[in-house]
Amino acid sequence: MTNLLKAILTVLSFIALPSLVSAEDILSITNGDVTVELTKADVAKLEQTAFETTTIWTEGKIEFSGPTLKSILELANITEGVVSLTAINDYTIEIPVADITEEAPIVANLMNGEPFNRREKGPYWVVYPFDADKKYQQEEVYALSIWQLSSILKNPEE
Repeated sequence: MTNLLKAILTVLSFIALPSLVSAEDILSITNGDVTVELTKADVAKLEQTAFETTTIWTEGKIEFSGPTLKSILELANITEGVVSLTAINDYTIEIPVADITEEAPIVANLMNGEPFNRREKGPYWVVYPFDADKKYQQEEVYALSIWQLSSILKNPEE
C-alpha cells in the first residue's frame, strides 16, 4: 500500500508542478486597460540580444541574453512616460521610457545560454552591459537592475 501511495503522489506532483512553475514564470506588462502576459516560451520567441558582462552580484563574466526591455514595452504599446518594474518580492523601481534604448537594458532570460531560476535571480533579470560603458557603472543604474522581474506597469500620466 505504501508503494502505491508513493506512486500516486509522484504522478500528482508531476501533474501539479507545471502549473505552479508557469505561474512564477509569467511576465505581465500593463498599459492602462491592456495587459500582455508572457510565458517563458513567449519571451524565448522574441528577438534576443546577448552580451557578456560582469556584475556586482555575480562572479566572472557572464553572457546574458534576452529581449530588450524596449521591445517588451512595445508589445503593450508603451512608448513614453514612466514604467514601474516589480519583482516577485514586490521590490519596485521606476524608469523613464526615454532612458530605455534599443541596446539596453535587456530582460535576460538566459545566463550563459541556460535558463535560470529564482535562486539565481530569475527567471527574468533586467541587465545592462555594465562593462561596455562607464555610464552603466553607477549606483543609479545598478539600482535599476531588478531581478526576479514579474510585472511592468506604465504609470498613469499626471
